[in-house]
This record gives sequence, C-alpha cells and structure tokens, in this order.
Amino acid sequence: MSFAEARRCVLEQVKSGRRRPAVECVPLPEAAGRVLARDVRADRDYPPQPRSMLDGYALRAEELPGEFVVVGEVRAGQPCDVEVRPGEAVEIMTGATVPPGADAVVMVEHMRAEGSRVWVDRVLEKGAKVNAQGCDARGGAVVLRAGQSVGVAETALLATVGAAEVEVYARPRVAILATGDELVELDQSPLPHQIRNSNSWSLAQQVTRAGGEAVVLGVARDRLEETQAQIGDGLGYDLLLLSGGVSAGKYDVVELALARFGAEFFFDRVKLQPGQPCVFGRARGTFFFGLPGNPASTLVCFEVLARAAVELLGGCEESLLAVTRAPLSEPFRHKAGLTRFLPARLEEDGRLRPVRWSGSGDVPALARANCLLVADAEKEEYEAGEMIGVLAL
Repeated sequence: MSFAEARRCVLEQVKSGRRRPAVECVPLPEAAGRVLARDVRADRDYPPQPRSMLDGYALRAEELPGEFVVVGEVRAGQPCDVEVRPGEAVEIMTGATVPPGADAVVMVEHMRAEGSRVWVDRVLEKGAKVNAQGCDARGGAVVLRAGQSVGVAETALLATVGAAEVEVYARPRVAILATGDELVELDQSPLPHQIRNSNSWSLAQQVTRAGGEAVVLGVARDRLEETQAQIGDGLGYDLLLLSGGVSAGKYDVVELALARFGAEFFFDRVKLQPGQPCVFGRARGTFFFGLPGNPASTLVCFEVLARAAVELLGGCEESLLAVTRAPLSEPFRHKAGLTRFLPARLEEDGRLRPVRWSGSGDVPALARANCLLVADAEKEEYEAGEMIGVLAL
C-alpha cells in the first residue's frame, strides 16, 4: 500500500472495529492526556457580565468625541456599584465589569485627563473594547465534546467551568513484544553479536505519549512455538505491538505465529521509509502491528500508523497526523516511490536541516534530530528554501 492508503486503512478499521473503553472519574489534575467520555457544559455565562478588555474609561459611545465627568472607578474582582449617566465616565481596569449605562471603553492612551474630567477626541463603535456577557460561552452550552483529548487549553477550560472531577475513558492497555535472538535486556552486557532491547522502551514512551498504558512483555526468541505463546498473551490486551520478525527471513516467524490465531492481515508492506515491512491486522478481536526491528523504522511506523490506533482505542473521535511545512536549509533529493520520514532538525531560524544518518539502525542520528522531514513519494528533488513537510517528534 501507499502510505496514505495504509493510514486510511488503520483509521477505518480501528474506528469500525473498536470497543468503547470503560469510563473513569478522575480529579482534574489527573485528566491530562486523557480523553473526555462526556460532554462538558458551561455552568454559567462566560463572561458572566460585560467586562473591559483593557485599562481605560467606560462611557457611552454615542457621546464621542466629547468631554466627560469621571464619577467613579471599577476594579477587577469587585462588584460594580456605579451607573454611567449621560456626560459621565468611569475609570475601569482590565477584566472589570462594565457598569450599566456604559457601552464602550476608551483606552488611557486615547484620552486626556485633568482633575475629574477627561476629553476624548475620537469616535468608537458601541461595544468597543468590551467583552459582552456570554460572548465566550452561554450557560449550559457544550464547551468540550466527548472524544476530545485533555491538553493545556482544555485543562484551563475545565478549571474555568468548575470541573473538579472529569469523566474520561480508561487508557488502552498496549502490549509490547520485541522479537529476536540477538536481543538482551538493558542491564546485560551484549556480546559482539548481540544488541540491547531498545525498541520496547522507546515504544513504551510513544504509547504513553499517545495516551495508552504500555505493558512490556519482554523478548520472544526466533522460535515459532515460543513466539506463538507470547503473542497469545499479548492478544489479551487492547492492542499488541510487535517489534521485529516480520521480514521474509528464515527465522522471521511472527506472521506464521499470528496466522495460528486466525489473524486477518489488512496490510503487510507499506511504501514507506524507514518502515518496511510493516504489518497491521486483527486476531481474536485485538488489533496488532508487526513493526520492523530497526529502531528508526519502529519509531516511524508507530508515530505515523500505530499511534492513531492507540488514540482511537482510547476514545478519541479522530487522530490527526500533524504535518506542517518549513523551508529547507539545503537541497534535498530522494528516489521517488516511497513516502520518507527522515531525521531532521528544525533550526532557530525556522529552516529544516536534514540529519546525516547511516540507515534505520542509526540511533545516535535519531537522538540528534528534533523532528522528521516528510518527503513526498511523487517528488524527487527539493531546492534550498523550498517548503517541505515536517512532523514533530
């Protein structure tokens, strides 16, 4: 499949085949990164009264330009006990309630004051520099929808409407199973023909960032019966991520083991680099991904394909791949036919610089990058300064 077809396949299959997760009620500080299970409504109008957008004087717009007598002061956080009559103005602070009778606020810089009088030589529209009552939200209106993830702005809004406790979906439990005879654990000293199991731990962090609960199952050796047994354990979770063992080699037994569980394979190769081969399917009602064993391939396949599954299984209504664009710092060329997500750095001047790397096993190059360059499968050459896709890491 092309990358676009593969991503569309993941979204469609998971949306149509997922089970709604359980609902939990958590304190607001624990809701960060969770997905709302219920709509959230405003408990009153916001703002509850007309309020000033700046420091200045509240008055009647129809009397401008003109001279006004200052009859009082209104500060933020205090009730308003003054009324503005014709020819009068009230000194007002940012966020304070605009008093009855006034319908505009003139900023301090646009008037002249002398004693208890002010002069304004300009015209203002009615409502100028005033936030009308309920302009942000009306009482009872839905301000956050079920299926939205709770980020910084959502937390601020939940706190604003007094949502001390929030109903959210349970995090999907994601099993992570690395495969390969060459793998040893983190606390072991690898022999020259061995490597430490890094993929399980990088995947665990990616799963957590996507809103899931990562469960590392260890390592399955390149033997069919052992791999099958551990896959069986992994299929008891909401999603199974396998790393390695999905190529066509003599000892790549993951697909054979999955087939013994009656697995349905939606795709087993994507026109993507790094990221070949990449498998997606379902067995015993559980979705699974067979990710390539090289670290960069594992990282990319999760970020652009499997992450969407974690988010959707966690109750999100949609999962967006947030690709932006930036100008290249230098010319870039690649062979057409594959969508490429390659290590790069977005520099302080806003330009994107490709990171030199030696292939999908080059972990130090990944660590030097702060984003991925996204090269279109149909476009071979990019000039310096030309816009190209960027995916944040």
